[in-house]
Amino acid sequence: MTTMLTRPEAPSGRGRRLTHEQGFWAIALAFAVSLAFTVVPTPLWALYQRHDGYSTIAVTVAFAAYAFGVIASLFLAGHVSDWLGRRRVLLPAVLLEAVAAALFLVSTDLGVVVVARVLSGLGIGMITATATAHLSELHAAARPGAGRARGDLVATVANLGGFAFGPITSGLLAQYVSGPLRTPYAVFLVLLLVAALAVSLAPETVAARPRRYRPQRVDVPAAARPRYFAAATGAFAALSVLGLFTSLAPAFVAGTLHHPSRALAGAVASMVFGSGALAQVLLRRRPTRDQLAAGLTLIVLGLATLTAAVWAQSFPAFLVGGLLAGAGAGALLKGAISTVVDLAPAAIRGEALAGLFLGGYLGLAVPVLGLGILTQTVSAPVALLGFAAAITALTVAVSRPLLRR
Repeated sequence: MTTMLTRPEAPSGRGRRLTHEQGFWAIALAFAVSLAFTVVPTPLWALYQRHDGYSTIAVTVAFAAYAFGVIASLFLAGHVSDWLGRRRVLLPAVLLEAVAAALFLVSTDLGVVVVARVLSGLGIGMITATATAHLSELHAAARPGAGRARGDLVATVANLGGFAFGPITSGLLAQYVSGPLRTPYAVFLVLLLVAALAVSLAPETVAARPRRYRPQRVDVPAAARPRYFAAATGAFAALSVLGLFTSLAPAFVAGTLHHPSRALAGAVASMVFGSGALAQVLLRRRPTRDQLAAGLTLIVLGLATLTAAVWAQSFPAFLVGGLLAGAGAGALLKGAISTVVDLAPAAIRGEALAGLFLGGYLGLAVPVLGLGILTQTVSAPVALLGFAAAITALTVAVSRPLLRR
């Protein structure tokens, strides 16, 4: 059984720890910086194509390598913080992101980039569920009886806020600073080392207990399983939409829509993630069911607008579609996380969240990989139409179990 700590750790020879309130913001910072780093390449893929001869399918493979790294990590290690302790998992995971940043710095060779993306994915798979559970527990310890809303909100905003910060920062650095394929990674290497220091000082919330290792599984109450798996499928749809904007959408902007600016590519991706974070903030006081309903509706509307924009080659309509789809993905992801936290007992919360994100990151990899392959045989508008139709069908299919009272 997992033992939850309810008091700040006392200072010891290992160094002074932060309070639970300070630790809450330290983990939020580390979470956001780590996720921001994973999308640093988003506005840079066109540069890799131009300078290193990457094909569209090579970009898709590099992107999918990250997603499959996340999936493997979630399956093998995303749940172990429930008995090893949150900080013991988070610290090496953030340092793994720093190693990936160093690899990006030393080479632009496709093989090295793929290895860096896999390492980044392995780190994020350990971070995502662990940091989400850690934030919830630090919030509860810092503000007993205050309710769970702040912890849930900061976790989800750190998630999408990090995704918004990464591409706009790397896009601006690539556009206006020398060394566009080196400088962004150098900046984030420094930020990741600062994040690792913050994690090392945060208080622990789980007392380590010996336990026989086993890969990820989800053991939620039988009556809750249909809703749990519907939430995981909703996360699949949400991250499929977000994955589109961190992989192939910059190519649509530069090619089909004829806007090649790297800063603009980063700004578009950041705008989409920012709209998701804003939707989460605006809906934070609404019931989970309302968040899910808004997310499902906005994703469908956003994908329809996005597809029409690419067919009509309208950049303003593309932006509108991105805003709608991003807001929908943010609302749906927050609703899915809240649903799982409500369903899962505290002792397996990290494990249940790891299962949710496992479903979500499958959405980040599989549909985008399929879209990249489709673009090799059909035009970009036709490929995007197929992607939008598949994700729309999925959101319609999960709406009933998710929205049932």
